[in-house]
Amino acid sequence: MSEIITLTSGGQAKWSLAAYKHILKTRLIRKPSLTLQSLAVKTWEIAPGEVSIAPPAFYLPGQLERVTGWEGDLFYPFEHPRRTMEGVGEVEHGPTKGYLLKDAWLIDGALYKDNAKSWLSPKSRWLPKIRVEHEIDRGAMFCTAGGNKWFGSWLMDDCITYPLACDEGVPVTTAMSANLVSTAKTGILHAPGYEKWLGMNPVRLRNAYFRELVIFDDLSQNRHKHLRFRAMGEKLLSHVDVTAHPGVFILRGGTGELRLLRNELELAERLRDRRGFRIIDPAKSDVATIVATCAGAKTVVGIEGSHLIHGVNVLQPGGSLLVLQPPNRFLCFFKYLTDRDHQNFGFVVGTPQGDGFTIDPEEVERTLDLFPA
Repeated sequence: MSEIITLTSGGQAKWSLAAYKHILKTRLIRKPSLTLQSLAVKTWEIAPGEVSIAPPAFYLPGQLERVTGWEGDLFYPFEHPRRTMEGVGEVEHGPTKGYLLKDAWLIDGALYKDNAKSWLSPKSRWLPKIRVEHEIDRGAMFCTAGGNKWFGSWLMDDCITYPLACDEGVPVTTAMSANLVSTAKTGILHAPGYEKWLGMNPVRLRNAYFRELVIFDDLSQNRHKHLRFRAMGEKLLSHVDVTAHPGVFILRGGTGELRLLRNELELAERLRDRRGFRIIDPAKSDVATIVATCAGAKTVVGIEGSHLIHGVNVLQPGGSLLVLQPPNRFLCFFKYLTDRDHQNFGFVVGTPQGDGFTIDPEEVERTLDLFPA
């Protein structure tokens, strides 16, 4: 394990103007910012890329015509959601890669190296710090900007990059500042429980100097990432008794960014009464209860959002995911996962109602019937 040196007031502190130099070059001199990857002294392939088939989603006629807002091009492979739902056929997934940087700085949650910068977590200060409290011989940064913002991205991306980081150095993630902790989304409350069950013990820092730092390109949905994701799911399932059951409805309620499904509980109770589904409210449950409830589900149902990852990460190959889509915010990120993991993806688009939307219960059941038996 690489050495971590804490530079206290009694020691020899390190000072860096890296953040201010970057501001000077990019804002005043307008010198283009480089990527951290372009400054790596070593680049290597951890796992090869591949070509896979992305099939059409399962949905009833006329659903896509209800969409009033597309959240497209947000996630790899950066296809428009409509094309993704209609089936894009062959999709090329890139390799998983590692990059070695020398003399890199982490300052207020952003990485700096010469004229390159990458934000990993929202800044909490108007002016960047210049004093750095930690020095690390060789670190490996496994967190991402998306994972620091969205709980779903943290669990589906950052947590499965963590084992790669452990193989390369001290596994580092950016620490949350006090003001971010106080406004954290409900899902973040589950992070400690998941870390415990997954055996994760990262070093949390917002400021550090790295003699060597490994960063990763781990966005591609290749087979290696598929296997790591499935291994994570199996590790979670090892903590609970698994019995097959028809499905689980994961409530969102008013947590996170508002996506108010006005008849959410009615839909959940209908699927419970008519099809034997379980119901779970993650905001009122701990990790043990969530995993035990979702384990063995043949189908996961819920409003589009990060909370669905609770069910998706233990959904088995051949299982199905039905996403209830707000008409003004259609997003399809979970289809990339179900395509990769040999599962079925379907959706129903709602109808606007006030500051929320409603979903037709009959359409939900008819769409469930489209899934392979």
